[in-house]
Amino acid sequence: MQERIPRRTLLAGLGAGLVLPAAARAGDLAAAGWASARGGEGGRTLRVTTLAPDGPGSFRAAVEAAGPRKVVFDVVGVIDLGRKSIRIREPFLTVAGETAPSPGITFIRGGIQVESHDVVLRHLRVRAGRDGAPDRSGWEVDGITCWKAHDVIVDHCSIAWATDENLSASGPRFDGGDTVEAWRQGTSRRITFSNNIVSEGLSHASHVKGEHSKGTLIHDNATEVLIVGNLYAHNLERNQLFKGAVHAVSVNNLVYDPGTRAMHYALNAPEWEGRAWQVGQLALVGNVIKGGASTRPDLPFLIVEGQGDLDLYARDNRAAYADGRPMPELRVLPTTPLPKVRRLARPPLWPKGLKALPASAVEASVLATAGARPWDRDAIDLRVLRQVKDGTGRVIDDEKEVGGYPK
Repeated sequence: MQERIPRRTLLAGLGAGLVLPAAARAGDLAAAGWASARGGEGGRTLRVTTLAPDGPGSFRAAVEAAGPRKVVFDVVGVIDLGRKSIRIREPFLTVAGETAPSPGITFIRGGIQVESHDVVLRHLRVRAGRDGAPDRSGWEVDGITCWKAHDVIVDHCSIAWATDENLSASGPRFDGGDTVEAWRQGTSRRITFSNNIVSEGLSHASHVKGEHSKGTLIHDNATEVLIVGNLYAHNLERNQLFKGAVHAVSVNNLVYDPGTRAMHYALNAPEWEGRAWQVGQLALVGNVIKGGASTRPDLPFLIVEGQGDLDLYARDNRAAYADGRPMPELRVLPTTPLPKVRRLARPPLWPKGLKALPASAVEASVLATAGARPWDRDAIDLRVLRQVKDGTGRVIDDEKEVGGYPK
C-alpha cells in the first residue's frame, strides 16, 4: 500500500509542504480493493480550461462527455457550483486532479455524485458548505457520493463541510428483484475510498433534520466496499456507518474527534419492510480513534444497533479518549430482538493483495499521505492536520467558523 514516511518528515510537512515520491504525486498508491475501475484507460484526454461551473472547457462538460476519457486541468483555483452539484452518469472516467497547477482545484457550493461505473476520482477538494442557508432550510448536499454505482475509486481527495454525508456509497435498498443477490446488484458495490481527508461535516446547519454532521455512510446491501488509509476529523457521527447486510473492510483509518458515533453498524427493521434480515460482514483492522473536544465521554470503538446480526473480524484497532483512557471495544445497543455479533478468527472478506499497516504506524502514515495533493496542501487541510496532531478543534455548524470558503 503506502510508502512509510518518517514522523520527522511528516512534522516538517505539516508546516512547510511535504515532498512525496513521484508515485504518490501521481496518485498511484491507492489500494483498488475489489474495484476493477478502468477509468478512462485508453480513451481521449479532455482538458478543463475554465473555472466556470459549466459550458465549453468546464469540468461539468468534461465529465458529461461520452466514452472513455481522462480529465486533466489547465486551470487552478475554485469552481463555484452555485448549488448545482456535478452528476457523473457516463462511465469510463478518470479525473486527475494532480494535473492542475498549484495548489489545485477546489469545488464549493455543491458536490459530486457518481451514478455510473468505472470511475476514478483523485486529488480533488470538495467543500460544499451551508452557503448561508438558514437552519433546517433544506439545503442538503453531499461531498462525494456514489449512488447505485460500481467499480469506483475515490482516492486522495479532501472532502469537508457537507450538510449531508461527506463521503458515501449509497443507492436503493431493494432494487432489481426479490433476491438478496438482486438487491446487491441494484445498489453501490465494489467501491474503494482510499487516502482521503473527510472532515468537518456541518452539524446544526441547513439539513431539514437538524443535526447532521456525518462522515461516511455505506448503505444497506452495499458489498465489496474498502475504506483504507483515510483521515476522519470532526464528524459527529458516521465515522463510518455500515447499514444492514453491508459487506465491507475498513483498515488503517485514523478517526479524530468523533462525537456520538465512531464505527457503527445498524440494520433497522422498519427500513427492511418485512424482508428477511441478512447478516452483515465487517473486517475492521488497524484503525485508530483519538477522542477530542466533541467526543462523548463513554463512546466505544464500535456500536451495533438495530435488529440485524453481524459477522465481525476486529484486530489491532486502537481507540482512546482525549485524556488517554482506552475506549470500550464494542457496545450492542438494547433492542428487540437483540442483534448477535459473531466474532470471527478470520476476516469474512478481504481484498486480494491488501496488507495492513500495524496500528502503531497508522497516525504518522495517514497524516503524511491523506487528502488531496499531500505534497501541495492548502491552508484548510493543514489546519485540520495540525488539530489532529495537537488535539484541538471541534465539530462545527458553519464553514464561516473556520474561515469560510477559500478565495
